[in-house]
Amino acid sequence: MASFNLTPSDPSMFILMGIPAAHVLISIPFSMFYIIGLLGNFTVLFVVGKENSLHKPMYLLICMLALTDIGTSTSVMPKALCIFWFNLKGITVGGCLTQMFFLHAVSVMHSAVLVTMAFDRYVAICNPLRYTTILTNARIAKLGLVGLIRAVVFILPAPLLLSGQPFCANHIILHMHCDYMAVAKMSCGDITVNRLYSLVIVFVVIGLDLTLIALSYGLVIKAVFRISHKKAHKKAVNTCTAHICVILTSYTPSLFSSLTQQFSQGIAPHVHTILANLYFIIPPMLNPIIYGVKTKELRDKVVKYICRM
Repeated sequence: MASFNLTPSDPSMFILMGIPAAHVLISIPFSMFYIIGLLGNFTVLFVVGKENSLHKPMYLLICMLALTDIGTSTSVMPKALCIFWFNLKGITVGGCLTQMFFLHAVSVMHSAVLVTMAFDRYVAICNPLRYTTILTNARIAKLGLVGLIRAVVFILPAPLLLSGQPFCANHIILHMHCDYMAVAKMSCGDITVNRLYSLVIVFVVIGLDLTLIALSYGLVIKAVFRISHKKAHKKAVNTCTAHICVILTSYTPSLFSSLTQQFSQGIAPHVHTILANLYFIIPPMLNPIIYGVKTKELRDKVVKYICRM
């Protein structure tokens, strides 16, 4: 295969090292998780699209989340599986920058959807009488468009900054995907601007989005404690449970992977690679399951279509 003839000094290619051994065995759970995630998210999109009763802001947001989950896993897994199955480790510089752009842009969009969902839950609990007037389908679509524009504007500088960098002879990337800082660190030039850009993106996107989510849930918790009726109290808590679970599955693997990279003494590089890739397949697999289990109306419609089949 062509990838076998690649050398680390080939100026037109990067080499994604992946995991050094047992590729075929490790590919089995990765491919299973990826397929389950695709099936789950496409099922959500199909059911919501077919059922007029589900054409509501909450379910439109779930569809947006499903689309970002599909985009996240598909940005990484096809190439990762090519490495696992065929040892095709080579990727062109242009291909690497393209993958990096789509991967990070979809991740930023995913974060924006989670913020919008938190706002949706805040309005549903703290201002239920005005919910239908505040959050219409058209407004949700506009918020989704704003999130998409934000993702493109924030991430577009990444490949532009790297495309002008001179890369050293060693073109080996330890991961199975093109991460921004992993590519930047291969540059022979000054990457101070790249580091500052990365910090700004983390602070503005992750920091701001988590702050907004925390603020929304702070107001939700405050409103819940004011509810004296136990049944209403339980309903309010159940309304937020699915979204809280999705937040945990989305941010926890990313945080855990970052911490292991910061405190990596004694941890093998392939462990970092596995953890980094689990972040791209575990949340997309779990999110449709969480909403399918915790959202009764969606669950009933999915069961109906499964029974028909």
